[in-house]
Amino acid sequence: MAPTAQRRRAAHAARDSLNLLLIMCLLLKTCELKSANTSKPNILLIMADDLGIGDLGCYGNDTLRTPNIDQLAEEGVRLTQHLAAAPLCTPSRAAFLTGRHAFRSGMDATDRYRALQWNAGSGGLPQNETTFARILQGQGYTTGLIGKWHQGVNCASRNDHCHHPLHHGFDYFYGMPFTLVNDCHPDRPPSLDSGLRARLWLYTQIMALGVLTIVAGKACRLISISWKLVLSVATLVLLFFTSWYASFGFVRRWNCILMRNHEVTEQPMVLERAASLVLKEAVSFIARNKQGPFLLFVSLLHVHIPLVTTERFLGKSRHGLYGDNVEEMDWLVGEILNAVEEHGLKNTTLTYFTSDHGGHLQARDGHVQLGGWNGIYRGGKGMAGWEGGIRVPGIFRWPGVLPAGHVIHEPTSLMDVFPTVVQLAGGQVPQDRVIDGRSLLPLLRGDAERSAHEFLFHYCGQYLHAARWHEKDSGRLWKVHYTTPDFHPEGAGACRGSSMCPCSGAGVTHHDPPLLFDLSGDPSEARPLSPDAGPVYREVVARVGRAVREHRRSVRPVPEQLSFQNVAWKPWLQPCCGPFPFCACSRDADPGET
Repeated sequence: MAPTAQRRRAAHAARDSLNLLLIMCLLLKTCELKSANTSKPNILLIMADDLGIGDLGCYGNDTLRTPNIDQLAEEGVRLTQHLAAAPLCTPSRAAFLTGRHAFRSGMDATDRYRALQWNAGSGGLPQNETTFARILQGQGYTTGLIGKWHQGVNCASRNDHCHHPLHHGFDYFYGMPFTLVNDCHPDRPPSLDSGLRARLWLYTQIMALGVLTIVAGKACRLISISWKLVLSVATLVLLFFTSWYASFGFVRRWNCILMRNHEVTEQPMVLERAASLVLKEAVSFIARNKQGPFLLFVSLLHVHIPLVTTERFLGKSRHGLYGDNVEEMDWLVGEILNAVEEHGLKNTTLTYFTSDHGGHLQARDGHVQLGGWNGIYRGGKGMAGWEGGIRVPGIFRWPGVLPAGHVIHEPTSLMDVFPTVVQLAGGQVPQDRVIDGRSLLPLLRGDAERSAHEFLFHYCGQYLHAARWHEKDSGRLWKVHYTTPDFHPEGAGACRGSSMCPCSGAGVTHHDPPLLFDLSGDPSEARPLSPDAGPVYREVVARVGRAVREHRRSVRPVPEQLSFQNVAWKPWLQPCCGPFPFCACSRDADPGET
């Protein structure tokens, strides 16, 4: 009996050991699966152009159909106080890519040019700036940018491509090195630097009229002047006309182009098929790199004017051409998300959706609004202080890691995406420069209740217009305005008659004492607190003032990338797919391997 009992005990022990081993294996497998889900995820960043926060169903719009973006919000985390670092394309995107205010890289302006104007300008994102793409590239990610760039192309020669995406950490690029403008559409009125263009045309007409007057006087023998001198003056007028018309007369050919990596593939681009080409490239990039990890930045051309919309969506919305364009944009986002799911990547991909800044209130065709709706928020594109210019959608989805349907009301910034994705990729943010962004992971995962930002500073060009203070203890949110644009006509809520509100000069009001708003109870910024309201006004303005002075001590002079010299069109820098100036091509080759 003893040997039999001993054998039974041994069998039981072996069985228990086997069960324990199986349990440990299962636990280890679970840990491995969880680890695989949370380490080195694919990263998909989608940015709309000029989209208002009030244009989406998940942010309160019940008249435009955006089911795909709304579903993204339901499956992820939605930020209600997500803020652009600048109210205009070029500086906002520079801050997004580098995690630091655009003025730190020279990508914001002190004069009238607040964004890059030409593909053939010499300004752009400096080579010594570090983008999140460059860091992720060093962490083993395949990186791609599909869509709009608007951070410059060349420095000194047509093919140096010093500002090009491939010199800023992206392995693959397809899209517009510039941005959509009305000039890209042959049937729309020109918009690029229209004020300067109008003045140059007026000067040309005056000079031409002067030459004709001299010719008439000479022919009628009313003035004594040699025909040689008349011819010289006429030649000078012709040279003046040619000098500016060579650029402004061919904006569509110079600026409205598509590139694949370093090659121009379409010049000028065919607007009607641009959306389908961008979608095709994004889906193809996901398919080619499904083994991961990859970073894909889809920088949509929608919903910037001229609002080119395909036949399928024309006339289908309740808000005219702009509404049609928004609904087509939502469909494009849905198709990209479908590609992620079809390749089984949904649970291993962090997806993010946003806009570069608020909707463009001045974009109009007569009485028809062509820009976005910024919801309850005052102001819009180009207005740095008012919420409507900088409050944007912010949606993150990562199934199994981020809580679905969660809403965060803490102030966050587009600049926060930089340290967030760098942390996810296992990299480190640069230690040799100021990084204004803060990682969103603690907030998104629910590990932190408060934003890492106590203060945020809002610039128009290089001018500080406003600052906000998020009181950590009480949770109250204060906003101090030092400078605001003058709306015209009065009560319009925008600067009608001009393409953009100014940052400085005669078109702004400097407030002394400053305007103070309690955004916790007045998010529309409709009721400024009176300086006579009691000690609260003085205490808040004083505290924010100290923060502003401390912040300004971190600002260092850098070369201005948006100076007139850097912004001006230079023929020797013009990207061209043929012998200059006969630049014309349409190459729709299959996407190459990264």
